[in-house]
Amino acid sequence: MNDPVSLRISKVYKSFEHIHHTVSVLQDVSFETVQCQSLVMTGPSGSGKSTLLHLIGALDKPSSGEIAINGTSLLNLSELELAKFRNQMIGFVFQDHHLLPQYSVLENVLIPTMAFKNMSPNPQKRAIDLLEKIGLADRISHRPAELSGGERQRVAIARALINQPSIILCDEPTGNLDHDTANTVISLLFDLHQTEQNILVVVTHNQDLEHRFDRRFVFKENSCIEV
Repeated sequence: MNDPVSLRISKVYKSFEHIHHTVSVLQDVSFETVQCQSLVMTGPSGSGKSTLLHLIGALDKPSSGEIAINGTSLLNLSELELAKFRNQMIGFVFQDHHLLPQYSVLENVLIPTMAFKNMSPNPQKRAIDLLEKIGLADRISHRPAELSGGERQRVAIARALINQPSIILCDEPTGNLDHDTANTVISLLFDLHQTEQNILVVVTHNQDLEHRFDRRFVFKENSCIEV
């Protein structure tokens, strides 16, 4: 990641068409952020937090407006280019770890490196290094069913980081964890964020976590306000 890391969201609107009406989810959302910053998004369910996260992650497209990562507009990419860009530039951590049960911890972490030609000359070494950083060096050959919930989420974090993405997107990453495990996982996430020097964007309902972020955005009535 030699080029400056940046995220720019400009006048983004998102609505969904239903049979008899249109539901507006996001209206005129704009902000910019740069390398090493951490952002938290809070607000009631259905206020658009996860929708915006999916738009930033190129899992969906805005109804209008623009999203650019490192100067590249996501709207200008073909589906294949978008898939490759998402694979190399964006890491995802969801509430549910989404690990594949038939594969080992190491194999799960390596899955994103298999979709396209990997940028790293030795992805397996990077995977092992990440697993050592998150304290799972002795669990490399274990299957997900042999891990605790917190351990599975740590594996999901390592998987999100394997391709050294510019942006890490987390949707309720501690939602299924108890208080102490949640604190351990979020501390690990921040440690790796600072080491990797990426942009960290987290959606959460956990108010105990909000003070740890550089910037806070509150969603209410389809709008997004920085507080």
